Amino acid sequence: MWHDILMVLIGLIIGLIIGVVVARKLMKKYLKENPPITEEMLKGLMMQMGRKPNQKQINQMMKAMQKYQ
Repeated sequence: MWHDILMVLIGLIIGLIIGVVVARKLMKKYLKENPPITEEMLKGLMMQMGRKPNQKQINQMMKAMQKYQ
C-alpha cells in the first residue's frame, strides 16, 4: 500500500518537472517567433511621445528589452 502511494507521488513529481520544462521551452520559442514589441511599434511609441528616434536609439532599446526576456 505504501509502495503504491509512493509510486504515485514520484510519478506526479516527475510529471510536474517535465511539464514545467516543456512549457518553458514552448513559451521561449513562442516569444522568439512572436516578440511582444517590434521595432516599428517602438518607433511609433517614441514618435507619440514627441521624439524623432534614429536607428541607433531604436537598436539600443531593442537590445535592452531582449536582455530582460
